[in-house]
Amino acid sequence: MSGVLVVTGSSRGIGAACAKLGAARGYKVCVNYNSSPDRAEAVVAEIAAAGGHAIAIGGDMGREADITALFQAVDEHLGPVTALINNAGMAGSVGRLENMAEAELAEIFRLNLIGPFLCSREAVKRMSSKRGGAGGVIVNMSSTAARLGAANYLLHYAASKGGLDTFSVGLGLEVAEEGIRVVGLRPGVIDTEFHAGVGAPNRAADQAAVIPLRRAGRAEEIAKAALWLLSDEASYITATSIDVGGGR
Repeated sequence: MSGVLVVTGSSRGIGAACAKLGAARGYKVCVNYNSSPDRAEAVVAEIAAAGGHAIAIGGDMGREADITALFQAVDEHLGPVTALINNAGMAGSVGRLENMAEAELAEIFRLNLIGPFLCSREAVKRMSSKRGGAGGVIVNMSSTAARLGAANYLLHYAASKGGLDTFSVGLGLEVAEEGIRVVGLRPGVIDTEFHAGVGAPNRAADQAAVIPLRRAGRAEEIAKAALWLLSDEASYITATSIDVGGGR
């Protein structure tokens, strides 16, 4: 592989795994972070130590000004984006609908859904053959919660990811003739910091019994699926989402 890969929210977890594997596969990588510059620079340093090329660029990927600035910086330092993984997101607070506040709902949908719209807009401007681009691939990091609903747990998060799945279908159809593929990737329960962030640090282990493969997934497994979707081996896949959830 070669080209320029932007991974939003890639200072940790699945995003960091995608950035590292993307660099190992030959991409020049933008490691995006919002509040963890030291962790993003550590990812960049690890990539460089392995012989890859990456830069860290800060920005809130739910804010239009930050998004446009990031893509302009990528243009300047790496070249036009050819691959985008919309990974940045937030889970919100665990609870039932009657305890959810408008402000938190707005933040979740801003980052988890509006953000990928705006990031994809900037990527399409650069990828589209109608605009002189060479094509490209967009992978939207969704969740199996989009299918399962996350009742009594993260209903708002699940709903935002359901919207992201619909976006993957619609945008994929919209830009198919412009050399751009769009695919949603739905991880299941993955052993990352995500669960501790919502106050359930043992959830990955606790959920193993209800996962057919009897274990949580690893960030590296999701990264491998994402990089496969970016590759020519997945050249006939677009406008859909795939599950990587151990059978659940």
